Amino acid sequence: MLVDAGPLVAILHRDDQDHQQCVEALKRIRVPLLTTWMPVTEAMYLLDFSHEAQSGLLEMIERGALRVALIDTDDLPSIRALLQKYRDLPMDFADATLVHVANRDGLRDIFTLDRRDFGIYRLKRGRSFNIVPKR
Repeated sequence: MLVDAGPLVAILHRDDQDHQQCVEALKRIRVPLLTTWMPVTEAMYLLDFSHEAQSGLLEMIERGALRVALIDTDDLPSIRALLQKYRDLPMDFADATLVHVANRDGLRDIFTLDRRDFGIYRLKRGRSFNIVPKR
């Protein structure tokens, strides 16, 4: 399951308004979590008020609870096309990498708090994402 920056921040920041909802959703997820370095960078920036929270995020990666899908130059044409397609939203680079990885690796499930954008983004053959947590 792909994971966006929002749930990572909420899980690691107890005062976040979505903390409890994301912790409960995480308990129900039975597949590995996968992201790219771009949402990790966003989450690290948003958690810059807490060294402990930032360290917790890095620890999740180190122990394999969160895997990071690599993006290389061969992936950029697809990412650039997604940024162009959704320029009216606009789509940010982190979201574009997640949508690209979903298409590349045949994934549909995403753990995100950004229901608006990920509800609009479409995968190959017009398929939509399965968004967790459910509202």
